[in-house]
Amino acid sequence: MPEWPGLGPLVDGHAIVEIDATSDGRFTRGTDGVVAVAATRDRKVEFVAFAGHTLAHVRSALGYPAYYPVHPVSVEAPVEAVLMDLDGTSVHSEHFWVWIIEQTTATLVGNPRFALEEADLPFVAGHSVSEHLEHCLRKYCPGRTLEEARRIYFEHTHREMREILEGRGRADAFEPAPGLKPFLLALKARGIRIALVTSGLHEKAYPEIVAAFRQLGLGDPAAFYDAIVTAGFPLRAGEVGTLGELSPKPHPWLYAEASRVGLGVPFERRGHVVGIEDSAAGVCAVRLAGFAALGIDGGNIEAGGAGPLCWGRYASLEDALPVILGEW
Repeated sequence: MPEWPGLGPLVDGHAIVEIDATSDGRFTRGTDGVVAVAATRDRKVEFVAFAGHTLAHVRSALGYPAYYPVHPVSVEAPVEAVLMDLDGTSVHSEHFWVWIIEQTTATLVGNPRFALEEADLPFVAGHSVSEHLEHCLRKYCPGRTLEEARRIYFEHTHREMREILEGRGRADAFEPAPGLKPFLLALKARGIRIALVTSGLHEKAYPEIVAAFRQLGLGDPAAFYDAIVTAGFPLRAGEVGTLGELSPKPHPWLYAEASRVGLGVPFERRGHVVGIEDSAAGVCAVRLAGFAALGIDGGNIEAGGAGPLCWGRYASLEDALPVILGEW
């Protein structure tokens, strides 16, 4: 099938691979009008093609999958808004949060020398904390519970964040992405609105951008960005949490909320909005929210199989700037 409705050319046999049926058994190729079924290499998102439309099935490690319509995307001049991922795209911190997952798993298995494998990386980056932990529980310590893992994870997180904020933590935890400052200032100079969008919980995500902005001399990120959307606050015993753990990337809701609610862009003008991502889950989220995804190298777009879903792939933020400014 050379063209997928709403997606264009998709299956390349390497990143996006054709399969016989969706993992939940709901759709099978050749029955009930289904023309083809495919999945990203990491199997996080499956696509079901009919003659005139395509559905995307976002799987869930926590038992709450969802189907979404796939809308065609475009980049239309002038670009009015840019939706930017945090980890890996704006701030290089993925290694730090993977390390926290690794430390959490080490505690769970009772082995301080435990180390994640290369094959684990697509599953412990770019998704929600709970999904990262669920992967490690299934693979390394199936006898432990998600609730135990989350408790230990936040113990490690609070300790390390406190150390970092007090100047005693890992010096390499949060580094601004190369060229972030001139990229952001170039957008501001053109009057392009900017939203920061992350699947990270607020208590871990916001200190990242605060630390990066301090290094860059950009002041208060809350005053600089036109909207900031995080995965909210964790639901813990005795505390009030917010929705986020069941609706992270690759679900579209964070990006949809940033654009429609945070920036006030009507869905009909989505062609004037682009999303910038370095992860496979993030690219899928941008794409399912109805926006063109600009992929930045260095993350797991290739490993996760989301390359064909990108409008374009770029080595850096600087390389993506001409597309946004209409100079390509």
